[in-house]
Amino acid sequence: MLAQVAKTRVRCPQLVTSWAQSIYYGITIRAGDPKPAPGSARFKEHRRLIHILVITCYLLYTIYEADYDLRRNSSFYVDLDVPVSAGEREIKSRYRRLAAQHHPDKGGNTGADFFIHLKLASDTLLDASKRFAYERFGPAVSQWQQCTTIKDYVSRGVLQGIIPHYVLAAATIYVLGIFGYMTYGRFYRWIILIILCTFEFQAVTRPDFPVILNIFNAVVTRVSYHPPFLPFQAIQMARQLSITSYIALTQIAPLIAMGTDYELPDDQADMKVLQQKLQRLEGLAGSIDTDVVRLIDMELAPYKGDSEAISNLQGKMREWLVQNTVRADPMVKDALGTSFRRRRIDAPAGAKGTR
Repeated sequence: MLAQVAKTRVRCPQLVTSWAQSIYYGITIRAGDPKPAPGSARFKEHRRLIHILVITCYLLYTIYEADYDLRRNSSFYVDLDVPVSAGEREIKSRYRRLAAQHHPDKGGNTGADFFIHLKLASDTLLDASKRFAYERFGPAVSQWQQCTTIKDYVSRGVLQGIIPHYVLAAATIYVLGIFGYMTYGRFYRWIILIILCTFEFQAVTRPDFPVILNIFNAVVTRVSYHPPFLPFQAIQMARQLSITSYIALTQIAPLIAMGTDYELPDDQADMKVLQQKLQRLEGLAGSIDTDVVRLIDMELAPYKGDSEAISNLQGKMREWLVQNTVRADPMVKDALGTSFRRRRIDAPAGAKGTR
């Protein structure tokens, strides 16, 4: 099963690379000029560079998709339209204004669910322990009924979220390595996992945001309208980046490190094998058709030149087909039986077509 998944994930980029290379040659090479022959050094170099570009675009898209999902899910700060550093008075003031605007009893048009969501956001940010936990573990903390202090929230988040995640991640890397997958750059995969784990522990246990997150937020908010990342959002992005890094180590790193010495799976060779099989199948079908025509000619040889005998043979064959093929069909039997019953004639045996 793992081998099938791995082959599928490798196969899709290879197909896109082949299509992109064909489009590239169609645009850059003038009509009539020869294209690089498959297997040549120039063809391999183009294929290598296009494959790197295809994988890079895919990885950038996965990062954009993860960020888009975070922005779509929003945060309590964005929903209340308050900065991350907002104090108790500012949160209360903003909540009262939004509650008056969106309250269902006062003509709010966003529904009761959004009003309840605003209430939850306000209650969470006004409670110091819940606010600390929300910033580090996300909206799930609202379901942690047994937690009251920061220590309770951190203990539950670490024991039920962080430790199981990294134990499973380490086991996955180890098992895949045993089965021969993700062997290239194995050392760097473990380094990335350790760095990510250290960052996550530091982000959820320290009273302040990590320094690197503060710097990143300052840059992002200055150059764009993107809201600042909370620690739990930064952790989700960091996990996505780690997966992206693993894919890059598998797909791109060998191409860069080994250059043209690294051989990509050749789709042209696969197509040649498929074409050869289709040609053999076509040849076999042609030979069978030739044998059938020859046998029919041998059977009809005595009737050549005798139009009356051929006409009589055709009539007999038509009658045989009707008697043994059409009337033997269960649906035909049912139709005949129904017709006979309507005429008040006993239906023949087996007319129902179920025997």
